[in-house]
Amino acid sequence: MARKDYAAEKDKCKRFLQEFYTEDDNGKKVFKYGAQLVALAHREQVSFYVELDDVAEEDPELVESICENAKRYTGLLADAVHELLPEYKERDIVAKDSLDVYIEHRLMMEQRGRDPADTRDPRNQYPPELMRRFELYFKPPTTAKPKVVRDVRADSIGNLVTVRGIVTRATEVKPMMAVATYTCDQCGAETYQPIQSPTFMPLVMCPSQECVTNKSGGRLYLQTRGSKFVKFQELRIQEHSDQVPVGNIPRSMSIYARGENTRLAQPGDHVAITGVFLPLLRTGFKQATQGLLSETYLEAHSITLMNKSEDDELGNEDLTEEELRSITEEGFYEKLAGSIAPEIYGHEDVKKALLLLLVGGVQQAPKGMKIRGNINICLMGDPGVAKSQLLSYIDRLAPRSQYTTGRGSSGVGLTAAVMRDPVTGEMTLEGGALVLADLGVCCIDEFDKMADADRTAIHEVMEQQTISIAKAGIMTSLNARCSILQPPTPPMAATIPGRALSRTFSSQLLCSPVSTCFG
Repeated sequence: MARKDYAAEKDKCKRFLQEFYTEDDNGKKVFKYGAQLVALAHREQVSFYVELDDVAEEDPELVESICENAKRYTGLLADAVHELLPEYKERDIVAKDSLDVYIEHRLMMEQRGRDPADTRDPRNQYPPELMRRFELYFKPPTTAKPKVVRDVRADSIGNLVTVRGIVTRATEVKPMMAVATYTCDQCGAETYQPIQSPTFMPLVMCPSQECVTNKSGGRLYLQTRGSKFVKFQELRIQEHSDQVPVGNIPRSMSIYARGENTRLAQPGDHVAITGVFLPLLRTGFKQATQGLLSETYLEAHSITLMNKSEDDELGNEDLTEEELRSITEEGFYEKLAGSIAPEIYGHEDVKKALLLLLVGGVQQAPKGMKIRGNINICLMGDPGVAKSQLLSYIDRLAPRSQYTTGRGSSGVGLTAAVMRDPVTGEMTLEGGALVLADLGVCCIDEFDKMADADRTAIHEVMEQQTISIAKAGIMTSLNARCSILQPPTPPMAATIPGRALSRTFSSQLLCSPVSTCFG
């Protein structure tokens, strides 16, 4: 295989950004990426998106190279955008922040003290990563099919892949160092260290020509004011239950989101994430102890909310004229209710109640008093009347839902658990099924088989729609604004004619505080 000329590849990227255009309805040329470059030059936009479908129209080979070596081509396109920005700058930027003032001052000092014959270490030169005020991301081609988490293997390292799953954990957004700036205590020279991975080894000795010639051994000290930080958030996604083979457990993957890709997904969301699959390179002592194995992560480029059971995006599109006409037709309520689990015959009233549970009501707060808008349903019935099948259908139909069983769940698994964050080492809260089903539906099958101590844990959720936590020094209240659907099976005595149902609720199935929260 011939060695690839990356300088020529960067020229290809430049030509694509400058020459690609689309035509509007009037046949006028619209330079799509030229408009983005103008917005970047005037600080009106931060994210620069490159759609691979557009690249495929111009150069299909370039798309293949990007998908196979996405990390390298991200840097090439970022360099191309950085070099093209001065050509698209139409006016001076008046608003300057502290980083602009710092960069301008350092460039002025560098030009004053520059010696034409001086050959400095590249680490003492001003890096372009510190001057960039934009972020470059790829949008996947429409022909690319999302992969299952377990299908992303070692042969996908460095490739641009798309995976689907449910978000199980999302950390807080914290600053992450992108460029580290050091100052020498002997010569005063500044040293810059661009950081490409989540971990790095700080520089200690000054590499400047003065310290090397004098052998003074200057020590470097980190200057946080001159360093560059970006927003960072770690997500954890887990594959859907229908993607798990028989006899296996669901697999999960770490997602590293930076910059504008943070705060786009919450625990419980069903997402399709496109990114670069990379190994987690350790530094220092951890590098010597990790052995031959390496952890992996996905560096996110695009995060899209998806429907749970379909392959289309989750959006808030307006209703069409045909849909508006169907709403006004007579019997529309019965038609909607009949479309719930059509393979199950009958149960018209039950399906109407489930439809109301999916739609919900309006939350009110008159004079500071909160009135929940969701309803909770206790679906009682004899064994073999398709209660669990209705639960499974509602779980697939609701955009946000969680399905669990009473025998396989504990109070902590339903509410929240205290976990240690593997990145920071701090104690954090990881939400359970009720927290993940926030603004959705939580289906709890075999609720009567749950232990009494665990069953009382959901009383606050059904009444106040919050979960109060006081564990390991963490005192907080989590939102659990969900509707609870549970189908307990009554004992044989409950079917005796003349026996009050309240006696069955209080003595056999549900403790009395929980039984008052249905409806």
